[in-house]
Amino acid sequence: MLAVEPGSDANDTAVTEFILLGFGRSQGFQMVPFVMFLVIYAITVLGNITLVLTIRADSRLHIPMYFFIMNLSLLDFCYSSTIAPRAMVSFLTGNQTISYMACATQFFFFALFVSTETFILAAMAYDRYTAICNPLLYSAAMSKPVCIQLMVGAYICGSLNSMVHTGFTFTLRFCGSNEINHFFCDVPPLLNLSCTNTYVNQMVMFSLSSLIIVTTALIILISYAYIISAVLQTHSAAGRCKTFSTCTSHIMVVSIFYGTVSFMYAQPSWLASPDQSKVVSVFYTLVIPMLNPFIYSLRNKDVKEALRRTTGWILVLK
Repeated sequence: MLAVEPGSDANDTAVTEFILLGFGRSQGFQMVPFVMFLVIYAITVLGNITLVLTIRADSRLHIPMYFFIMNLSLLDFCYSSTIAPRAMVSFLTGNQTISYMACATQFFFFALFVSTETFILAAMAYDRYTAICNPLLYSAAMSKPVCIQLMVGAYICGSLNSMVHTGFTFTLRFCGSNEINHFFCDVPPLLNLSCTNTYVNQMVMFSLSSLIIVTTALIILISYAYIISAVLQTHSAAGRCKTFSTCTSHIMVVSIFYGTVSFMYAQPSWLASPDQSKVVSVFYTLVIPMLNPFIYSLRNKDVKEALRRTTGWILVLK
């Protein structure tokens, strides 16, 4: 809907709601994206909630590494839940409109959860570094209060990042077209709708996203540089394999997550293609949250044993 403000020209209208075009302009039921989103989201919810409940239920998993994995699963569940249900309703009913406030709210929580996840992945790398390189100090360095402080710090940083992006984006003036060429409210397609100069917004998005990605990536890279050095000094081949095996799942998740997020937010806007962005967005908003619990469970002996004890999924996890 376009509302004409008093004293304004009829051609200068303010947007009060947006239209999420999704994967096409066709109205009505969209079978393929609806089924795809439904299946992926159902697996995401089942996988992440099962992993959270398993870690909570098994006292042998009450250590820092699994504390971070549990919170990562909660984040994956939360940020996919800010996107998938609304998109599925749109595909199912053909109602593609979303109010201005609902759009701002969706983006705020999405940015909060995604940016918080980058800080948690960095904290997980630091946890592995401390466990492998300073095992005698591990209990003190990664005590329960320290883990909680790291988690709170991750959410604070994520909240600040989200508030900055939301504030800069939704104080812009939107007029003319209100069609967002995406399946959820995200900064790049929203900037394309603004009738004001978005140069500052583009620079803020690029600079802040790059700062977060580079800073957390450096923490991860430095942590793993020390880990690799420590592993190579281990004389036993079996010992090296066992030590490094605790890091492989985290490395896989970091590689996939940082690759897709960097593609979306740490490249200049003029290089981005709307169709490419939508495909990549499906990957990191839905596919990665679906894969993470399987990466951390199927590649982790302790989690598999805990799943067998708590859920009886013996045949699946053999």
